Amino acid sequence: MKAKKWIPSVAVALLILFPASVFAAKITIQFWHAHGGELGERVGKIAAGFNQSQDKYEVIASYKGSYADTMTAGIAAFRAKNPPHILQVFEVGTASMMAAKGAVRPVYRVMKDSGLPFDANAYLPTVTGYYTTADGKMISMPFNSSTPVLYYNKDAFKKAGLDPAKPPKTWPEVAEYAKKIIAAGYQGGFSSAWTSWIHIENFSAWHNVPIGSKANGFGGLDAVLAYNGKLHVKHWQQLADWHKEKIFVYGGRTNKGNAKFSSEEVGMYTESSAGYAGFKKTCKFEFGTSMLPYWPDAKGAPQNTIIGGASLWVMEGHKKDDYKGVAAFFNYLSSPEVQAEWHQGTGYLPITLAAYELTKKQGFYEKNPDMETALKQMTLNKPTENSKGLRFGNFAQIRDINDGEFEAIFAGQKTAKQGLDDAVAAGNKLVRKFEEDNK
Repeated sequence: MKAKKWIPSVAVALLILFPASVFAAKITIQFWHAHGGELGERVGKIAAGFNQSQDKYEVIASYKGSYADTMTAGIAAFRAKNPPHILQVFEVGTASMMAAKGAVRPVYRVMKDSGLPFDANAYLPTVTGYYTTADGKMISMPFNSSTPVLYYNKDAFKKAGLDPAKPPKTWPEVAEYAKKIIAAGYQGGFSSAWTSWIHIENFSAWHNVPIGSKANGFGGLDAVLAYNGKLHVKHWQQLADWHKEKIFVYGGRTNKGNAKFSSEEVGMYTESSAGYAGFKKTCKFEFGTSMLPYWPDAKGAPQNTIIGGASLWVMEGHKKDDYKGVAAFFNYLSSPEVQAEWHQGTGYLPITLAAYELTKKQGFYEKNPDMETALKQMTLNKPTENSKGLRFGNFAQIRDINDGEFEAIFAGQKTAKQGLDDAVAAGNKLVRKFEEDNK
């Protein structure tokens, strides 16, 4: 006689003993970013830390190339109806992302819908200002933010008879120091990376003068560029004149001139605070950092600098539960411990006040005082309409136009006024095109 089949299967027994959630697959969150090399490894570490901190979601961080490549890939994926959940976009892509109708889910909405705790006031205002609406709502999550500082070779200062504890504060002082550095045997006085970002965008904010109308574009797409005023012309004509004497040495576009500083061709260099880790590896001399120089006769200077880097945008086209995972990841990303480690390891700014305070409490700045310069500079004064940031469409292309005009100025083909007038005229054509395309 056959026995009755009353014994449940193993699967049924497990379902009785354990809730179904134990067997549920993790919800996958795709995160596309533009960090290669060591920075990419650090991004991967953050994703891995989040994945280990809970058992419901899994963030997969994928490198997609340069900032421009990553943004292009994200937009193409959205059009193909297969976008990532999170897309890293450089700061000058903000206007384009905001204008991408139906493509973006604002961060403030993602966090509100998740029910998770979220306080926009916990973030550094000089960072979040770039990524908020006119009424203060956060549209993208700040991530890797930096600001330019002055790097200087302390050994060069000593050889030139300068006090390495007293870097120059003003542009006239920079010229005086540069002449002494050249006299001490160096090929040039100072150079710079990212000329548009540092010597137009941050120069304007630091001196509390506008880059354009409508609060630098925050007030509407009909804004116009205006960085060809008296102070801008004065600064650029001075750079051109200094270039003839090698007080200033043009280092090329982007940050290709970094080797001029690390190889000791020049004694001073303006570059992103995020360049600190790279200089620590390549410079065989002691260097320091200082706030950007300013023109002492410019009323309102120094004010505060603005950020570069990128933020994280949440793409539409996913399930409701997926966005809860995005919110959980953003909370983890913003935690003081994660942000402090990111800041201390990369030179990027901590995006929250708590991470800044934790870094101070840990004694990090006592051992690494040069890493705090950027924070002091960013928080020197409450941001104004001129120093909150900028929001113009097609600004990546406008930077290319600027670089071309700068090179014509340094080559003696144009005066500073001619070059800046031409840059603004060509830039405004792109701004108008962006306005027309997004009506």
